[in-house]
Amino acid sequence: MTGYDLTPELLELMAARFKALGERARLQILVAVRDGERTVTEIGAATGLGQANLSKHLQLLHSLGFLARRREGLRVYYGLSGEDVFRLCDVMCGRLAGEAAARSRLFRSD
Repeated sequence: MTGYDLTPELLELMAARFKALGERARLQILVAVRDGERTVTEIGAATGLGQANLSKHLQLLHSLGFLARRREGLRVYYGLSGEDVFRLCDVMCGRLAGEAAARSRLFRSD
């Protein structure tokens, strides 16, 4: 199936990352920085998340390696650590599109 030995430790690390992506607010953050770095204020405006909630999500995404951050004076900028997370999103969107097509065939009246 994979080229990896799926040890309990590796499965735990994977589960933590999937759990992080299972939160709509975190996906919104990733989408907000997809086209480049943004300040915390800009991410908040793009997502509608409050400061405390946003900071919590940014910290988690950074600690799990999804986001990179840098400080410039008083501002903190966040950006994607890599585009690979969107390959996961593409796989899921493809699945959802397939499911939607199958459902629409069920309800089609000819």
